[in-house]
Parts: sequence; C-alpha cells; structure tokens
Amino acid sequence: METVILAVVIAVVVLGALGGLIVGTRRKKPLPPPPPTAPDITAPPAEPHVGDEAETPREEPRRTIEEVDLPDGSAPAAVEEPPVVEELPPTEIEVPEPTAGRLVRLRARLSRSQNALGKGLLTLLSREHLDEDTWEEIEDILLTADVGVLPTQELVDGLRERVKVLGTRTPDELRGLLREELLKLVGTDMDRVVKTEPEDRKPGIVMVVGVNGTGKTTTTGKLARVLVADGNSVVLGAADTFRAAAADQLQTWGERVGAYTVRGPEGGDPASVAFDAVKEGKEMGSDVVLIDTAGRLHTKTGLMDELGKVKRVVEKHAPLDEVLLVLDATTGQNGLVQARVFAEVVDITGIVLTKLDGTAKGGIVIAVQRELGVPVKLVGLGEGADDLAPFEPEAFVDALIGE
Repeated sequence: METVILAVVIAVVVLGALGGLIVGTRRKKPLPPPPPTAPDITAPPAEPHVGDEAETPREEPRRTIEEVDLPDGSAPAAVEEPPVVEELPPTEIEVPEPTAGRLVRLRARLSRSQNALGKGLLTLLSREHLDEDTWEEIEDILLTADVGVLPTQELVDGLRERVKVLGTRTPDELRGLLREELLKLVGTDMDRVVKTEPEDRKPGIVMVVGVNGTGKTTTTGKLARVLVADGNSVVLGAADTFRAAAADQLQTWGERVGAYTVRGPEGGDPASVAFDAVKEGKEMGSDVVLIDTAGRLHTKTGLMDELGKVKRVVEKHAPLDEVLLVLDATTGQNGLVQARVFAEVVDITGIVLTKLDGTAKGGIVIAVQRELGVPVKLVGLGEGADDLAPFEPEAFVDALIGE
C-alpha cells in the first residue's frame, strides 16, 4: 500500500516538473510587436465625379407614369424658321464723264504743272544776245525734261536757224517758234485713235501690258470707263493672276460701269483667262474686250515669255487690235528700258503715260515715241476715276509753253 502511494506521489511530482518546464519555455519566446496604430487624419471631402451630384440628394416628390401628361400627337412640333437675310442693294452703275470734258481738264492740269519747261525756254530765247552759253542752257533744260539727246539736238538746231533768220524777236514770235518746233518733235501726223472697232468682227480686242507699279490695272479700269462713256459694252479679262487681289481690283472697276469681268484662280494660267475672256465677249456680243496682263519685270525673261504666250493664245480667236504699253511718266529715261523689252516680246501699238501731272517731265512723250516709233494715245492725269484722257499734241504743247 505504501508502495502505491509512493508511486502516485512520484508521478505527481514528475508531472508538475514537466508542466513548469513547458511554461518556462513559452515565456522565453518573444511575442510579436503589436500592429501600429494609424493616426487619426481628417480626410478632405470627396469631390463629385462625373454623374455624381454635387450635394446630397434631397427627397423630392415623384410622380408615376399615369400622372405625367404625355403629348397626344395632335399639336405639330414647332419648327424654327430660318433667319431672314436682307438682300444687298445692287451695285449702282456710274455714268462716266464724256471724253470732251477730259480734254479740257488735260489742258488745265498740264498748264499748271508742266509749263516750267516752256517758261524756261522762252526766258532764254528772249535774251538780247543768244551766245553759245545760252544755247547750252537751252539744251540742259530740254535734257532735264527727258526730251532725249537726239530730239534735243534737233530742236536746238531748228530754233537756231529760225532765230537767225527772224532777227528781232517779240515774245509772241518766240512762243510761236517754240510751239512749232515742239509740235514737230511730238508729232501731229501720228494716228492716236485707240482701235476698238474692227470692221469685220466683234469684239475689238485690246491687251494692256506694263511693269508692276505703273498703274496698269487701274489704267485698264479707267479705259473701260472711257469706252462705256462712248457707248460701248465691255468685257474685262483679269489675266493678272500672279498679283494678289488684282482680279478683285479689276472687277471692282468693271462693276462701277456695268462691265463683266472674266477671272480665274489666283496663280492660275493667265493665257487661259485671256482666252476665256475673248470667248465670253464673243458669246455676249460685246463691243470690246480689255485684257489686263500681269506686271512683268523686264529683267525676268521667263515672265516675258509668258506674256508672249498670252498674246499667241488670244490670237487663236482673232488678231489683237491694240497692245497698249503703260509707262509711268515720272520714271523718265528708265521707262525707255522697259519699253524696249516689251516691244521685243509683243508688237506695241500705243503708249499710255500715267502720272503725267505733278513731278512728271513732259519730254518723256517725245523720247518714248522716238524710241518705239509708236504714238502716245492716252495720258493719265491723276488718281481720279475719270483722269484718263486721249492725248492731243496741240493741247500738250500749249500746256508746256503756256498760252
């Protein structure tokens, strides 16, 4: 019995020792650190996303489908009418000034701006003794007026001979002598009529050429006014396709007097536009077709070749009746260089001198006619729409020397 009790005591002691050992081992192992506590941060209010409401939806009364009034289809849907576009009034057609009135203004304007040449010559010729120095001064005045070397020599020689024969000279006699000699140089026997009425066909065809800046497109528009004033119907061909807004400028001139303008795309073929203009003029039964060509720089041979092409294409319809060269009278002798080159490319039949009033030197009329052998037919006297007039030698010379 005692042995059993002893065994039980030993078992209890052993079990207790084993339990303490297990508990001690568990205490020695480190426990994992507790998770960090997140700080309390106040988050900003969330912004509403696409489709979200900006604020908390509120309770609103709702209606069922039975309570909603639906259209019964009897009332037509309202259709907005297009806005009413006000029609612009038609362009008012102007009545150009007749040719007769322009000739009167030619004489008046030239007499104010050009008679310095005549006054200077008359003053020198009125001297008691006309020695070599005086004649040299007369030559200088003529050369300064762009008369040219050969015409100046002819004029001085003629005056010398007649003054020597005449002897005593009164102011009226001197003025008469000077007038006669100047008329010889300007020429009174040249045909200065602008050919626009061929006998065997219609329309008459006129091509206008010239360097940029001489007033070529403006001159074409003014010439249309002259022709309309004389009772002609006109078609304008805007063959200057290289200069921006040239066609618009010419069309504006045409609309003022009721002339129809044929034009093409900017940078297009000018020969094609010229061809279409003549074709349109034939179909419309017009009296005259005016073709405005591009301003050609005389130093660019390729552009001059293009001008020759325009002339050849137009002549497939009919021969050109006029080829007018527009020159700026203020350029003086420099304009003669341009005139020579144009004369080599197209057959110039007439000259239009623009800006002949003001600072222009009247002698250029004599020089350019002598250079090309063709007459000055028209002169531009200013910036006005009716400041283009036929050239009359007598009126021109009288304006130079004063009456």
